[in-house]
Parts: sequence; C-alpha cells; structure tokens
Amino acid sequence: MELVSPGLGLIFWMTLAFGVVLWILAKFAWKPIMKSIHEREKSIDNALEQAEEARQEMRNLQANSEEMIRQTKIEQDEVVKATARIKEKMIQDAKEKASAEAEVIIEKTRKQLELEKQAAMIDLKNQIGQLSIEIAEKLLNRELKDKSAQKDYLDELIKDIKLN
Repeated sequence: MELVSPGLGLIFWMTLAFGVVLWILAKFAWKPIMKSIHEREKSIDNALEQAEEARQEMRNLQANSEEMIRQTKIEQDEVVKATARIKEKMIQDAKEKASAEAEVIIEKTRKQLELEKQAAMIDLKNQIGQLSIEIAEKLLNRELKDKSAQKDYLDELIKDIKLN
C-alpha cells in the first residue's frame, strides 16, 4: 500500500526527477519543439493560403471559361445569322435572276410568236390571193369562153381605167 499512499521521500525524489527532466527539456528540447510547431503552423497557414488562392484562381478560371463560352455562343449565333442572311440573299438573287431570265425567255417567245403570226398571216394572205386568182381565172375562163364575151369584157375594163 505504499504506492497508494506515497511517502514524503518518494514525493521529493519524484519532484526532483520531474524538475530535472523539465529543466533538460526546457534547456534543450523546448526551443526545437516550439520551433517545429511554429514551422508546422506556418506551413499549414501557407498551405491554407495557397489553397484559398487556388480556389480563387479556379473561380476566376471558371468565370473566364464561362465568359469565353458565352462569347463563343454569341459569335456562333452571329455566324449562324450571317450565314442565314447570305443564304436568303443567294436565294433572293437566284429568284431575281430566274425571273429576269424567264422574262427574257417570255419576251423572246412573244416576239417569236408575233413573227410566226405575221408570217402565217402573210402566208394566209398569199394563199387567199392565190385562191382568189385561181377562182377568178376559172370564172373568167367559164364566162369568156367565146371571143365576143372576151372583147366586151376588155372594152369594159378599158373604160374603167380611163375613168379613174
């Protein structure tokens, strides 16, 4: 039971041993331990600062990348709109060109039809004239079979010519 109720000598020697160990630790070990603790604290603080800087840089990079994505989308939209305008212009130009060519073709066709119509009219007039001459010739041949009828008809024509 001596350990449970220590004697005065034991307390003295234990206190003395503790004091010596404490003095040795304070003299030789306390400063290096405290120095390493402070260094560790500084390295932890530096690591935390670097982590915060890295987080901030990541936020900046993310903001920059989002801005770049937004700008790219805007540029893409502009390119799509420009392409659509160019396409519409090309379609409009093609329509105008086709319309102009169609007008030229229609006008040429009208002129061609007019020329063909005139040619047909001239041909028709020539055929009518030819038929009229043939009919008149046949009528005259029938009416003027005898010589006296021909002479009378000639005299009548001469009188008409003199009167005009």
